[in-house]
Amino acid sequence: MPRSLQTDRWLFLATLALCLIGAVMVFSASAVIAREQNGNAYSFLIRQLIWLALGLGGMFWLMTLDYHKLRQPAVIFSGLFAALVLLVGVLLLDKAHATHRWIRIGPASIQPSEFTKLVVTFYLAWFLEMRRKSRGARVAGETAINDWRQTLLPALGPVLLLAGLVVIQPDLGTAVEIFLLALVMLFVAGLDGRYLLYAAAAALPAFYLLVVRVPYRYQRILGFLNPEADPQGRGFQLLQSLIAVGSGGFTGVGLMESRQKLFYLPEAHTDFIYAVLCEELGFLGGVLVLALFAVYGWRGLRAALAARDDFGRFLALGITAMVMSQALINLGVVLGMMPTKGIPLPFVSYGGSSLLAMLVATGVLLNISQQAD
Repeated sequence: MPRSLQTDRWLFLATLALCLIGAVMVFSASAVIAREQNGNAYSFLIRQLIWLALGLGGMFWLMTLDYHKLRQPAVIFSGLFAALVLLVGVLLLDKAHATHRWIRIGPASIQPSEFTKLVVTFYLAWFLEMRRKSRGARVAGETAINDWRQTLLPALGPVLLLAGLVVIQPDLGTAVEIFLLALVMLFVAGLDGRYLLYAAAAALPAFYLLVVRVPYRYQRILGFLNPEADPQGRGFQLLQSLIAVGSGGFTGVGLMESRQKLFYLPEAHTDFIYAVLCEELGFLGGVLVLALFAVYGWRGLRAALAARDDFGRFLALGITAMVMSQALINLGVVLGMMPTKGIPLPFVSYGGSSLLAMLVATGVLLNISQQAD
């Protein structure tokens, strides 16, 4: 008699709690700017709730869909082809905010790079399982992972192509996140540590060309290292974020009472929403969000360790790494531990593409946890 599938309540409730907190904070952080830009204080909240409804629908559907159906080559390569077409297509459209990142469909817009991360995760999970099976035993499978001709080149080739297109948009932060996600999955599959050293060495000239030689990115590095040197220029965003976080104290100034969101803190409802949250809800609110992400990471790793097959194991690990790495990058930027970069806080920041991609990925993760040992 088959066992009944049980939903991971911890993971499920942590995800819903983050989405609920996100909806509240999006309204709080965006109401003033929404009224100024659109004449309606609820405009950003309404859009976020629409994307949230779509994302939750996708999450509930994928919770009931056996994830093994997603490892069919037709699904994997269709996803790769769709990501490639969207990333090329977005470069042919008019710029928005001086970049080629969004495809506008009527009043809505989608950001292909957010879904590319999920496509890369599925592709590597499928490919690494195939390579490990090709040699039979687990030890032999790990040896196969370090075959640079048969494994590393075909594994990283599509990843580097998609990441390169994201760099052209330009969106270096997301491209780096995609590449690091691939390295994490390869390392867990058995990649020898020397290849990580090779990757680090190859990244040095890329860092010089893409960061040091690009003025606005270099200014971000300088602003991170010494924001006080130019408080009205390159250090402005970081200093305003730290002021918001520090102003909250232990319990916060109160919901909807943030001062920094009143045109002091740029991107208050997107990349720096955690700063507004800390100002309004204080240390307690900030720790609550951190605790919810910790629960997400714990249950995601638990699902990966208990998965019944390599595809489920690698996929669960990749999804968990995708969500947690993005959260850590965003929190690091807001708290002044990393240079400023436009990476949203998963489930919390305003942004339909990110919210939809994260909820869809979580639906797959919940399905893997249901079938885990």
